[in-house]
Amino acid sequence: NARHNNPIYAAMIHSVDETVGRILDTLDQLGLADRTVIFFTGDNGGLLPNTSNAPLRAGKGSAYEGGVRVPLLVRWPGVTPPGSVCAEPVISVDYFPTIAQLAGVPVSGGAVDGESLAPLLKEPQAKLVREAIYWHYPHYHPGGATPYGAVRKGDYKLIEFFEDGKLELYNLKDDVGESNDLSQKQPDVTSALRQDLAAWRERVNAQMPRPNPDFDPEKAGERRR
Repeated sequence: NARHNNPIYAAMIHSVDETVGRILDTLDQLGLADRTVIFFTGDNGGLLPNTSNAPLRAGKGSAYEGGVRVPLLVRWPGVTPPGSVCAEPVISVDYFPTIAQLAGVPVSGGAVDGESLAPLLKEPQAKLVREAIYWHYPHYHPGGATPYGAVRKGDYKLIEFFEDGKLELYNLKDDVGESNDLSQKQPDVTSALRQDLAAWRERVNAQMPRPNPDFDPEKAGERRR
């Protein structure tokens, strides 16, 4: 097993643990714990090389599962079965419609990107209505990741890198570490998912990266040195 050796990173994790404990203790003291739903999650995978995301590939900022797959724990007293596990893929835009439904606040379906997770919280083996989830990252990341978009549909995940249009296809059920690119072996699946991804970007009016006319590669090289 890999040993962690960054005390600052470890201290930050310890601080989060302590703070969550304080929140839970306060809910108990106020008598609110039994009627409070708690969501605990993250916004990206662990930062390399300070931690390990194994068996997932890469880390924070990456298009691969080590960069985008995060923990999600939900405690809904009296509703969600304690210790239960749900394998349905979800995404952070689902939190808003979920919390709105739990609070009894109506929202317009046409104006909401996500889908309520309430059915999954009540029955962990349930399935959501949608067929796929999408995400869009038209930026560069200090860790080296380049702009990309991705779609997860069933067991398949397609990544489209915007710099050169390269496509990568993975079957996450069989290959969670994304070591076997199937884009050339399964061109029909690759083409269909690429069309789905392009259609989704059109629907949500996603902004694509554009070349910077003032970019000077020689000056950029000087700054890197």
